[in-house]
Amino acid sequence: MQAPPIRLDARIPGDAGPLRVLVVDDSRAQRRILVASLGQWGFDVVEADSGHSALEQCLIRPPDLVLSDWMMPGMDGLEFCRRFRGMRRDSYGYFILLTSRTEKESVTRGLDCGADDFLTKPVDTAELRARINAGQRVLRMERELQAKSERLAGALDELQGLYDAIDRDLVQARKIQESLVPERFRAFGPTQVSMLLKPCGHVGGDLVGLFCPGENRIGLYSIDVSGHGITSALMTARIASYLSGRFLNQNIALQRRLERFFVMRPPGEVARILNDRLLSDAGVEEYFTMVYATIDLRSGMARMVQAGHPHPVLQRADGRVEFLGEGGLPIGLIAGAQYRCFEVAMIPGDRLLLYSDGFTESEDGAGAMLGEDGLAQMLAHHSGRSGPELLDDMFWTLHQREGGTRMADDVSAVLLDYFGPE
Repeated sequence: MQAPPIRLDARIPGDAGPLRVLVVDDSRAQRRILVASLGQWGFDVVEADSGHSALEQCLIRPPDLVLSDWMMPGMDGLEFCRRFRGMRRDSYGYFILLTSRTEKESVTRGLDCGADDFLTKPVDTAELRARINAGQRVLRMERELQAKSERLAGALDELQGLYDAIDRDLVQARKIQESLVPERFRAFGPTQVSMLLKPCGHVGGDLVGLFCPGENRIGLYSIDVSGHGITSALMTARIASYLSGRFLNQNIALQRRLERFFVMRPPGEVARILNDRLLSDAGVEEYFTMVYATIDLRSGMARMVQAGHPHPVLQRADGRVEFLGEGGLPIGLIAGAQYRCFEVAMIPGDRLLLYSDGFTESEDGAGAMLGEDGLAQMLAHHSGRSGPELLDDMFWTLHQREGGTRMADDVSAVLLDYFGPE
């Protein structure tokens, strides 16, 4: 009993219909044999008697698979293969050369022209079926990769849209954060206060500020929230509302007396209040470091609290540099933490610098941190400048030290150039 003919699945999953096969041969008899077999197997078959005619067929509707004779008058199979590969198309076309040549040199030439496989003439039906099966596997993988690529491209477009929306929000968030430090410079008579705030990204976790509850009294603070990015930026906005210089009645560092004036709380008490507030909020895992100072411009007395923040720097009028404070605990880590104040007396010509660890922990190309010694040298190098000019020069020096690329951390500072009362 004769075995039933083996049928090929002439479709590729996801395609609308059977594969389109182009048979190219100047021999009519050879074309009929191939067309009959392919049609029996369920393929959509078209034929051409020359390379030029085959190219026209490809322009009308690109085939999925080509069976082309090598030796043809006019344009041979190699030239047709070259031109076929040079055509623009949306998907891959599998090319099988029919040849009686078996030399390695001939096979190499065919592969160089873009052929995928070879069939020796006269064509054996079983071998033809096997070669086409191999071609279908290649086309199937190509279609699957193309589908995945299209899905990936769609996902990337969607992600790009989301990124653009987030980027717009971050740009707006940066403007809002910049509004928390509305002025970079403020003069109190001969005394000047300058501020620097440089996030390493769109937004950051550093915050600097000042407020003035009355003549010759000012409060200064430098804050660094743990982490970076949006969460830290939200925390800085919240802390800024606690130490507002615009709405003094909401400022927790001040007490209103007799409905007429404000009294400044001791810096240690301000740190304790902030610590209690931060720990009272469930779900808030962030903490922050801070130096907060109250300045009496008449006496030159500065009272400060250091809560895990880098040591404040006092540069005397004669150039000497002193690092102040003993460290202390960050705010928002331990309930009931105590914060001690310390005092320092300034004379006209002294300057007080509060800064974030973006300065001292900045690394150069070799991985060496600037440290306190490097900061002292930087202050000495730029001692001839003051105010915003000094802070800008220090930041530029720091930026160049890191290689002129994006900063690794937020950088911020408050500078008080003390020259007496208003």
